[in-house]
Amino acid sequence: MNYPERVLVTKIGFDGHDRGSRVVAAYLRDAGMEVIYTPPWQQIGAVVKLAMQEDVDVIGVSSLATDHLIMPELIGALREAEMGHVRLIVGGIIPQKEQPELIEAGVSAIFGPGATSEEIVEVVRGLAREARKMREDTEVLDVQ
Repeated sequence: MNYPERVLVTKIGFDGHDRGSRVVAAYLRDAGMEVIYTPPWQQIGAVVKLAMQEDVDVIGVSSLATDHLIMPELIGALREAEMGHVRLIVGGIIPQKEQPELIEAGVSAIFGPGATSEEIVEVVRGLAREARKMREDTEVLDVQ
């Protein structure tokens, strides 16, 4: 990578508890990543627009109050905006029984309470690499 990983950390929906997302944003920033942080109560359209403007590799969404259930909608909006290469991670309180549905919808990783800063940084770095590779491959196909 010629430049630092770019990660958007956000809260979508009505949950305003943002302490966890602020802590994760600090982990990523301290690891050398460029972090774009939004205040709580974002809408999907605004998140997609900001992700596009900031050319992010990964979007991290914090959920403590069932906001994770709208992740399939966010993934669909990213694909519509031709940003299917962007990887989506979710952190917070995600019931175990709902996690397979999120992974099937396209969420790349789920972090619950107890996830270490090292684990989060390592996974986000790997996902950023995947996102950049996928974007490069798509750009090559578009040129041909």
